[in-house]
Amino acid sequence: MLDFFRDLFSYGFITRSLIAGSLIALCSALLGVSLVLKRYSMIGDGLSHVGFGTMAIALAFNWAPLAVSIPVCVVAAFFLLRVSSYSGIKGDAAIALISSSSLAIGIIVTSLTSGLNTDVTSYMFGSVLSISKTDVIITVILALVVVSLFVLLYNRIFMVTFDEAFAKSSGIKVEAYNGLIAVLTALTIVVGMRLMGAMMISSLIVFPALSAMRVFKSFFKVVVFSAILSVLCFFLGIVASFAWSTPAGASIVVANLIAFVICFTVGKVRG
Repeated sequence: MLDFFRDLFSYGFITRSLIAGSLIALCSALLGVSLVLKRYSMIGDGLSHVGFGTMAIALAFNWAPLAVSIPVCVVAAFFLLRVSSYSGIKGDAAIALISSSSLAIGIIVTSLTSGLNTDVTSYMFGSVLSISKTDVIITVILALVVVSLFVLLYNRIFMVTFDEAFAKSSGIKVEAYNGLIAVLTALTIVVGMRLMGAMMISSLIVFPALSAMRVFKSFFKVVVFSAILSVLCFFLGIVASFAWSTPAGASIVVANLIAFVICFTVGKVRG
């Protein structure tokens, strides 16, 4: 066992992936609780497809992928939050419309230019080999921002999550906090796509929150357990990927699925 972990940490790309991925998993879990409770969980899936489409275009024109994807995903996040209020299209329908369109555009651009090369594949399905020191630094900064804001604004996020009407009557700018959560979610998804891939990054937002809600009922306990479980499942997924040579992103999703089944069973047993 010791030899296994010694071999695991002897690879620089594994160490970088564990650091960056654990922080992405932490951020996703913290934001995911609010998104799931507000029934915005599918926004992660929509934004990941938007991110893939913009990254495919950026790679085709030799632009910096993050520089293109971040502002587009932030705008898309605001649009998805507001579309139900200003149009006849419901939120879930808008997410499906935007996500499928963005994915289709990305695939067409890819097929007409570079083809399905290594860079495009890593953004679609994720790759532990693609994580650089720069990615780790960006992830650390993002995690510091997300965790700091979540701790400082915890009470207001709690109120906005559970009762927007009461939050408004208390003088809280609900739209501003919803926008903040959307922006942080967009940033987390764009940064995490390189590791998890556009197809599976949304699982880090949904699974830990749902698992925690099967076991705990208080918001604080759900947030804490979700964060711990998300980081643990990420680590176990990377270990399984290294041990059995399976895709990292898929292994992490399966680890979260197993955790959800366990938490669901525990919740049923406890009644």
